[in-house]
Amino acid sequence: MELLDIFKFVSTVLALAIAVIGHEIMHGWVAYMYGDLTAKNAGRLTINPLSHIDLVGTIIVPAILYFLPLLMGSRGGFLFGWAKPVPVDMYRVIQRGGYNAAMQVDLAGIVYNFTLGAFVAIGLTAMSSPTNADSSLYIFFYIFLYQLLIINITLGVFNLLPIPQFDGGHFLMHLALKYKIDSIAEFYYRYDRYGMIIALVLLMTPLIQYVLFMPVGFIVNLLLS
Repeated sequence: MELLDIFKFVSTVLALAIAVIGHEIMHGWVAYMYGDLTAKNAGRLTINPLSHIDLVGTIIVPAILYFLPLLMGSRGGFLFGWAKPVPVDMYRVIQRGGYNAAMQVDLAGIVYNFTLGAFVAIGLTAMSSPTNADSSLYIFFYIFLYQLLIINITLGVFNLLPIPQFDGGHFLMHLALKYKIDSIAEFYYRYDRYGMIIALVLLMTPLIQYVLFMPVGFIVNLLLS
């Protein structure tokens, strides 16, 4: 493995940790603002990565996505994943702030990802592309910021998808409950347990190009321009 590949792998792992852990903490933090102590009492409002590791989303999926292309003779693949969901007592949140508060909790992680991505893009546009004359530290930092941008925007867009169990699905469910559209709310409640299966299947089909990678590319190019 070349030095550049090592830089990319290490920076991507760090960027993924910052993106997914911050995403989950924000869910718990906004819920905490509405009086829900569940995440705090569970020790999940911490930046300690060990508290947020999910076997499938943090280890298995990223490993498969990265190392499978290597085993097939190509360069390392796209690294993506998620952290263990932060526990939230949504009944308590709704009791204190209504369905608007619930929707704020739903979107908190996405807002974090897009906001961090926007600030990272500002930093990247202020830097020049690294060359062989630059120090290893500068090259690593540039790659790290670029991966942080890509992963945060990807995670934000991915969670916006209206899939049961995902933030976008939860948002639509609470929006439907607010306006008493019971059929939509019932659909998301009934199929919530299957959301992760739907997401994994989606990742393995060409459809992911249109619902994830194309929107991500558009947003990244817009931020960097």
